[in-house]
Parts: sequence; C-alpha cells; structure tokens
Amino acid sequence: MMHTPDPISKLTTIEISKRLKDKRSSGLVERFPLEMLGGEPKPAAVLIPFLKQDDAWHVLFTRRTDTLPEHSGQVAFPGGRADPGDSTPEVTALREAKEEIGLNPTDVRLLGRLDPLVTISNYRLTPVVGVIPWPYAIRLAQQEVSRVFTIPLAWLADAANHQIEERELPAPFGSVPVVYFSCFDDELLWGVSAQITLNLLNALRLS
Repeated sequence: MMHTPDPISKLTTIEISKRLKDKRSSGLVERFPLEMLGGEPKPAAVLIPFLKQDDAWHVLFTRRTDTLPEHSGQVAFPGGRADPGDSTPEVTALREAKEEIGLNPTDVRLLGRLDPLVTISNYRLTPVVGVIPWPYAIRLAQQEVSRVFTIPLAWLADAANHQIEERELPAPFGSVPVVYFSCFDDELLWGVSAQITLNLLNALRLS
C-alpha cells in the first residue's frame, strides 16, 4: 500500500510564517477579571520551538520543577517575565530559552508571534514561534526545568486529543474554560500552555 505523506509534515517554514502573519488578530486576550489579578499584568514571553524529527514537525515543551513558586510541575514552553532591558517579546523569549534549556539565540529562526494573553498569575504573555535544529545539546537549568520533551504537531492537531472544560475560579468570579490535552509521554498539557498550543493550531489553520 502506498503511504500518503502527512500534510502537516509538508508545511514549510515559509508557509508557517505566512500563516502566523495572516492570522486574524484577536488582540490582547483577557480571560480573568482585573479585580482577581490584582493590578496591571506584567509583560512576559515564551518561545514555541518547532523542530523536525523523523521528517515530521514536533513542538518542544518543558516540565517546570516542583519547587518553583508559580506553575510548579506543569508542562510549559521556555520563557518567563520580561527584564527591564528587553526591547521586544522576542528578546525575552530567546533570553529565557537560553537560561532554561541552553538554547543559543543564534540557533533559532524566528517565524512569528501569536496574540498575547493574560495568565491567571497576572502576566501579559506573548508567544513567539521559532524553529530550532534537532537533535540539539539541551542544557537544563535544574532549578527551573526538570525535563524537555517533544510532541508531534499532527498529534496536537488531532481534535480527539484535546478538550475544553470549565474550571472554577475563586469566589465570586465564577469559572473559565480551560484546555486539556490527553496525556502524551506521561505528560499532561493543560492550562495556559495548552491554550497557547490551541491558539497556535488555530493560527496555522490546523484546528
């Protein structure tokens, strides 16, 4: 039987960049009441690292250590809060990726951005998309990251692998929809990183 190539694996970096540029912008997505967040959100950014493995697109994720004060033990993208000297979200994302997983900024080819969103920890988070070489000599910041792993983009795009559930906020703020993916490699992608992933799939017209 002739094997039909996966159409997602045939996406080029040029096409990914074009789809990110042509996406319909929704502006800053605010899902939580400012009264609950306690002030103006702080700027932050994450890097969504694309890579090719076995001729298929994968996305790289990290698992945060259990000792971090925020989002401990959760699946995440490399990234964090902007420093005062950071001129753009891209600068923040690349700096944080170097600190957390040893990714040299010169090894990242930036492809575009997603719209920023406000997190429950009160960050205005801008996701930056880039492609990295693979395999790569990852160096973990052990105090922040316990492991890195990849998930195939085709698996993430399969609607059977994710769902949206309502999650209660502290009273009196009601509930918000939260994205949950199925377990992959014993890891559970949910919350803000899952929402970013779903936004990525939408921007790339894969969902």
